[in-house]
Amino acid sequence: MKISRTSMFTGVTRFVDLPITEEQLEKWHAGALIQQVFPHLSPDERKFLMTGITAEEWEEAFGDGD
Repeated sequence: MKISRTSMFTGVTRFVDLPITEEQLEKWHAGALIQQVFPHLSPDERKFLMTGITAEEWEEAFGDGD
């Protein structure tokens, strides 16, 4: 499913194709934990879904943690 989100950091709207269903989105929007509804997504994909922030933006803002 193609998902659009606007980055909380940059205000840029991006579209990402994620392997999720409308049913899963409805469960998450109803209050289920994102990691339980989308266990197959990477942490970066879940972050994008929640905030619109890409892995690249996160890296640029906070570095790689080293």
